[in-house]
Amino acid sequence: MQKFNLAFFTLLLMWFAFAQANTDASILQDNFIKKMESQYEFDSTSLKKLFSQAIVSQTILDAISKPAEKSLPWYKYRNIFLKKKRIDEGVEFLEQNILKLRLAEKQFGIPPEIITAIIGVETFYGRIAGSYRVVDALNTLAFYYPKRATFFRNEFEQFLLLTREQGFDPLSLTGSYAGAMGMPQFISSSYRHYAIDFDGDNIIDIWNNPDDAIGSVANYFAEHGWQKDKPVIAKVKLSGNKYKSVLSGGLEPDIEVADLENLGIKSDAQFESDEKLKLFEFEQENFNEYWLAHKNFYVITRYNHSHLYAMAVYQLASEIMKQINSSSQPSE
Repeated sequence: MQKFNLAFFTLLLMWFAFAQANTDASILQDNFIKKMESQYEFDSTSLKKLFSQAIVSQTILDAISKPAEKSLPWYKYRNIFLKKKRIDEGVEFLEQNILKLRLAEKQFGIPPEIITAIIGVETFYGRIAGSYRVVDALNTLAFYYPKRATFFRNEFEQFLLLTREQGFDPLSLTGSYAGAMGMPQFISSSYRHYAIDFDGDNIIDIWNNPDDAIGSVANYFAEHGWQKDKPVIAKVKLSGNKYKSVLSGGLEPDIEVADLENLGIKSDAQFESDEKLKLFEFEQENFNEYWLAHKNFYVITRYNHSHLYAMAVYQLASEIMKQINSSSQPSE
């Protein structure tokens, strides 16, 4: 009987917690609807209907709580994105879209292989762009994920604005479990700020139109400070232990070129005297590699705040160009 009472009490507590969570979410949703109505003149009845059609997904909550690649060492992370199939399809994507990629390079200064690699890492060139309804992802995370609820409520706001601006049905758009959309996986705020119509049809379609995806990625990088024709990252050799003092957290360049020799950092690469650099450690299976990043590497991390992500993009881009260059060499 005591065990039965304990089990019943536990279930009762769980029910109260669930009921409280739903009550809190309902209050937040009501406040959100009022804001959208007063600040942006949305119709509250239509928004209430939208919320009644949106679901709360435990799958989404589980996915965002334990992202698959977050804790991997570099050598395992690299193997996800540097497989032959992704390189081969990157070559194919670049060659099929070379005219728009060259136009993007001319207009924004971003190399074709970098744009291609971003789309390759994000969605395997548009093939794996996510099947969650964006409205479900944002509803779940904006009102049932307290850890980042404020961020996702802002994204929900941006999502409703962009669907109104573009004339999209908010129930029809799909993306990742975090609400990232299309071939380049733009969240709603990025879509509104950086996505562009790159083929002149007056529609910004980053789901099915590679032209718009290419132009949007290029615009994103240009707006975040990509330096045209400048290097990205260089492998270095280390001596002594002083380098450990600059091997710290963060992604922004913080090492003066004049300090490299004193820190025991050596490279055959050329550095501009006034630029700042960042030292990164990449864990291989039996040893560590060390690379010195330029500003352009930091710009890649603005797309995804991870040095592993940025290195995967850089190395995929390099492998794509290596294959293109080798195939263009005349046979003996």
